[in-house]
Amino acid sequence: MSDTRSPQVLPTRKPTQHLERYSEADVPTARGVLRTIVFRDKRNGREHVALVVGEPKGLEGVPVRIHSECLTSEVFGSLKCDCREQLDRALDFVSQNGLGVVLYLRQEGRGIGLGNKIKAYALQAKGLDTYEANRQLGFADDLRSYDIAAEMLRSLDVRSVDLITNNPLKIAGLVEEGVAVRRRIPSRTEHNPHNVDYLKTKRERTGHLIELFAEDDDTEAKAG
Repeated sequence: MSDTRSPQVLPTRKPTQHLERYSEADVPTARGVLRTIVFRDKRNGREHVALVVGEPKGLEGVPVRIHSECLTSEVFGSLKCDCREQLDRALDFVSQNGLGVVLYLRQEGRGIGLGNKIKAYALQAKGLDTYEANRQLGFADDLRSYDIAAEMLRSLDVRSVDLITNNPLKIAGLVEEGVAVRRRIPSRTEHNPHNVDYLKTKRERTGHLIELFAEDDDTEAKAG
């Protein structure tokens, strides 16, 4: 008999209650209508957004992307990272499947903010990698947290997620906040000459599961 029980995850932290569900509307987009829900953090007034396709309430294995804000890429078209491509592909995925949630969190620059992110870019131009630049500015490698994402998913009554990510830390962060992660969906994007070293650094230094070249697919196929 197959095991049909829901994934069980015991939270190691008390669930947060920092958010208010502030506003909600259907927004027509090039991908179709996205139910757009704005959550406001009661501690600092910062607003985070859930873009919802279909009705995930009470479901297991909902495709979810937790995406941190990247103004430089998503608005200005910077080629130094792949953030805009990851956001676009996640929105395409949930729209084409008719179900899913993209959580857009206001955590620019892995949590250091826009001004410091540009300072880090200046240091990278002098030869430092992305993590070395953050450390020289006095920041840890990644200051993002996922308590807000977990609280948003609980508000949407999502029971478990299929997480669209290359970052194992996001999986660990959600599990630590008591959200069941059923499986990982790779977030595949194209690299370019301006971001390939950045992507290699993420893969080598913090274990991101990024596939950059054709041989990566070959290696994964052999391992599978």
